[in-house]
Formats: sequence, structure tokens, C-alpha cells
Amino acid sequence: MRPKKIWANLAVKDVKRTMEFYTTLGFKLNGGHNNGKELASFLVGDNDFVVHFFRNDLLKKAIEGELADLSKGNEIIFTLWSDSKAEVNAWAEEVRLAGGTLFSRPAEFGEGYYGFVFADPDGHKWNVFHMQNEL
Repeated sequence: MRPKKIWANLAVKDVKRTMEFYTTLGFKLNGGHNNGKELASFLVGDNDFVVHFFRNDLLKKAIEGELADLSKGNEIIFTLWSDSKAEVNAWAEEVRLAGGTLFSRPAEFGEGYYGFVFADPDGHKWNVFHMQNEL
């Protein structure tokens, strides 16, 4: 199997709130895929990784199963690359002001790593970090 593209589909309670949160953080809207009621879609990073945020009931129906309870654990943690420690610090403040939850303050963790973890209003977790030695 050789997939041509990969994207993420996540469930949210309030699509409009999700659109506001991620546009406040500067995420790029994914063209005509956003309707504010059922789906918010963003292009992330230089390679335009697609992240769809579907209303809970629609995604639950599509997967024909239960959704993860994010108050009890993590479904996945996405990592966002930052060019500098200063940019990591700025992101932390932007996330806080946008209504996200910081699980850790920006700090060194391991040699050459600096970052923090946050969750969006629905509990989806993200890690923002800077590495001195790029991947």
C-alpha cells in the first residue's frame, strides 16, 4: 500500500469554537472544507498537513464506534516545530490567550529540546518544541 496523502480527523463538540481557536493561533483554513457547523479544516506546516475537526456526532457515525474520552487519556499528540525558544514562548502565550490549556510551561526537556504541551478546548493535545539540531 502506498498512500498518497495522510490527514487527521478529530472530533469536537463545537466546530465554530474550534475554528476560532485555531484561526486565533494562525492556522491556515483549508479552502472550501469549512462550514462552521459540521467541519473545520486546517492546513498545518510547510507541507500543508490537513487536520479536520468534525462535529462529534458526525465522526462517531462515520467510524461506527465510540470516540475517545480525552479527559481520561490521549488519542494522539501532534508536535509543532518552532524555529526558536522565543517562538515557543510566544506560542505558549498565544495558546493561553486563545483559551487553550497549558499542561506544561515552556522548558528544557532533554539535551537540545525546549517546549511545552497544550490542549485545545476539546482536549486534543499538541506539543510545541524547538530542537537545536533539526530533524
